Amino acid sequence: MTAIDLNADVGESFGPWRLGDDAAIFMQVSSASIACGFHAGDPRTMRKSCAAAAAAGVAIGAHPSYRDLAGFGRRFLDVDPEELRDEVLYQVGALQAMARAEGTSVRYVKPHGALYNALVHHTAQAEAVVSAMLELGPALPLLVSPGSEAGRLAAAAGITVVAEAFADRAYNPDGTLVPRTQPGAVLHDVDAVVTQGLRIAVDREVIATDGTRVPLDVQSLCLHGDTPGAVAMASAVRAALDSAGVAIRSFA
Repeated sequence: MTAIDLNADVGESFGPWRLGDDAAIFMQVSSASIACGFHAGDPRTMRKSCAAAAAAGVAIGAHPSYRDLAGFGRRFLDVDPEELRDEVLYQVGALQAMARAEGTSVRYVKPHGALYNALVHHTAQAEAVVSAMLELGPALPLLVSPGSEAGRLAAAAGITVVAEAFADRAYNPDGTLVPRTQPGAVLHDVDAVVTQGLRIAVDREVIATDGTRVPLDVQSLCLHGDTPGAVAMASAVRAALDSAGVAIRSFA
């Protein structure tokens, strides 16, 4: 049977501001990447997210980012590599403490937003993230785009690398994500998201914006928890995968 991990980015509320319906998302996914406070989230949200994920039997991942609350971590920052290494270490360590307090653990790391995209080609920042991963312990997998510089460096360092694709994001012909600054970068139509999710999981490919068929050999499929209608999308994608005989299970 074909199997794939279905993950969502969650825990992105902050103080009194609520973003997304994490409780409903947890019922549909096998892994959850929890914000660590630098782009969204706060200590209380992090702890509550860990507790809810554990109760739902969902694998917990750390979702570190640039220090960019105002930009939701979606702006590239030219951070000194040593500073970036320490900030990733700090964020993951904080979530590990919250998870431990709830009797569970962090089982992988997935960088967020602009940092995630930079790691595709930015060698210095990729080296910084891999350095942080090694200090956290090489047993912790790194979830990144297929063919990324961070994935290459992490694999060379003995870190387990898990390739990921997005059901709700448009792709360029070279396999990179269409920047959010461009129209159509985020898919909002449920049918389009389901179609793309099935194509990735079953056919191992995605149709780029110019119609090109782009191979995507991935182990995890992501849906963004902050997208309007995210719960409906997650439910529809899961139902479609179930109907297609694709098992949903975490890689971690």
